Amino acid sequence: MSKRTLIASTVMGAFALTSSAVSADTLEALHQEEAKIHAAAAKSQEKINTLFEQSQELLVEYRQTVDETENLKIYNDYIASLVADQQRGIDSLQRQIDSIEETKQGIVPLMFRMIDSLEQFIKLDRPIHFEERLERVERLRDLMANSDVTVSEQFRQVIEAYLVEVEYGTKINSYQGTIDDAGTEVTVDFFNLGRTALVALSLDQANAWAWDNDARSWVKLGDEYLSSVVDAVKIANGTIPAEIIKLPISAAE
Repeated sequence: MSKRTLIASTVMGAFALTSSAVSADTLEALHQEEAKIHAAAAKSQEKINTLFEQSQELLVEYRQTVDETENLKIYNDYIASLVADQQRGIDSLQRQIDSIEETKQGIVPLMFRMIDSLEQFIKLDRPIHFEERLERVERLRDLMANSDVTVSEQFRQVIEAYLVEVEYGTKINSYQGTIDDAGTEVTVDFFNLGRTALVALSLDQANAWAWDNDARSWVKLGDEYLSSVVDAVKIANGTIPAEIIKLPISAAE
């Protein structure tokens, strides 16, 4: 081999060695870059996964918020309906209160007229428990002047007084009292058959009287009525059983 050929072979070998070294370094660099790319991709994927999870959580929160908003809207609508119903109730109560005041304005004068009419009726009626009935009228007048008594209670007692008057016309009754017999006060037993008849019997059972409502006075009865009046008082007192008796009764006009 010539000297020139040896030199050329040496140069080519050196060049080959140099090329192999360069290729190895490049490949190593490529591997490192690829590793970096994989690492960056992994980090990016991790970030993507984190963002996806966060987005899912936000989506769940959004849906919950939407549901809560819808529920709140339904609840608010329900509360609004309750408030509206309560307002209607308040308006109704106010109308009733206003109506009550208007009713009071009409019923108070009515009660005064009822009391006046009751007193007039008692004075024109047969004098059954006469003083007691007039006292009841006076108590009603005192009641109307008492500010501590409600209008409803005043009205109730006025009606009750009328009901008592009704009872006088439906009951048989006997009680003691006095009458004026020609200027003489006589203690007697009264007997009334409702409002149909009102008679009086002296305590010694020697005399009897009947009330004449037209004359507004007591009329002495004849002896033919005396025993019947005595029996009538006994029947009312429950000392003898009820039976047919003869009493003076005024014909209805």
